[in-house]
Amino acid sequence: MKDLFERPSGGESAILVSVDFGESDYKESLDELYQLGSSAGLIVRGTVEGKRSSPDAKFFIGSGKADELAQMMQTSESHVAVFNHDLTPSQQRNLERLLQARVVDRTGLILDIFSQRAQTHEGKLQVELAQLEHLSTRLVRGWTHLERQKGGIGVRGGPGETQLELDRRMLRVRVKQLREKLLKLKDQRGMQRRARKRSNVMTVSLVGYTNAGKSTVFNRLTKANIYAADQLFATLDTTTHKIFIPDCGSVVLSDTVGFIKHLPHALVEAFGATLEEAVQADLLLHIVDTASTNRDEQITEVNKVLMEIGAAGVPQILVHNQIDRVGLEPSMARDEYGRITSLHVSAKNGYGMDLLRQAMAEHYQLLKRQSTEESAYL
Repeated sequence: MKDLFERPSGGESAILVSVDFGESDYKESLDELYQLGSSAGLIVRGTVEGKRSSPDAKFFIGSGKADELAQMMQTSESHVAVFNHDLTPSQQRNLERLLQARVVDRTGLILDIFSQRAQTHEGKLQVELAQLEHLSTRLVRGWTHLERQKGGIGVRGGPGETQLELDRRMLRVRVKQLREKLLKLKDQRGMQRRARKRSNVMTVSLVGYTNAGKSTVFNRLTKANIYAADQLFATLDTTTHKIFIPDCGSVVLSDTVGFIKHLPHALVEAFGATLEEAVQADLLLHIVDTASTNRDEQITEVNKVLMEIGAAGVPQILVHNQIDRVGLEPSMARDEYGRITSLHVSAKNGYGMDLLRQAMAEHYQLLKRQSTEESAYL
């Protein structure tokens, strides 16, 4: 069977599973699953697809498709089944017993990618918290790896305590520790933000769907060299740089984690401290992949997450990136009040970056006028 992705030796072989429940974006969702699998380093050996009106209570895909999946995994010598959906704990356990292989749902796959990509101390803490909260409902066997965590988790337990109860208690204690550590880091970031506000430095955050080109835009504006690649969730940790823009002065620019459809709620919650850069920003540059056939839906998904984290009211400019792939020229659009609402640029080639700097400068002048008017009113 032909590999859909050529991966380095050592990657696990996997079969992808996707069920069409009548969604209009089914094909795009399946394509995204391929990209997620590739980003996780899997060797995709094949795909099992089906149509249903609702999930099967026992196997999600029904017994017939489950048997088909088992046969394909055996033939291709695959050891992982990746579902393009969220599974209940019982469905996951039933499938693992039937397949005698590891079963990963969409949320678990995204969490695994985040675990591979997190680089900073805070990023690793955030990912671990999201993983533990997601897996807490799937705690069916000993979590012996938690015993190696430092900090006196209390692994001996009390009289008559079962192993499962002990594991759950260990997990709760670890989650509490992670939350406390992340809260301290959040407080530190808040102090830094307040200092920037006092110095009248404008803050701008890059947001957007994963793989839209945020890191490339960031590198082009800051002349930095953060990792950017044509893959989902290439970078996770928020990076902040100060840049100088004429008629604006110093600007603090932050590159945030990319969003995706059905972004696990545990991740949104865990990355709340990091995403707060977007909530507290003076301006959001919403980076969009112009070449994507699904860009309108991606814009909607990003705006949903922004609303969830409380950033829906932050001024936003749509930056349609990668115009070099569709043959468009750099351009700028304004609303009836003359404010810039959208831009067409190519960060890869540098086209339209002057327009992007102009947009930030104009927004700074707007903030300055508003501040002057408020001071005069008071």
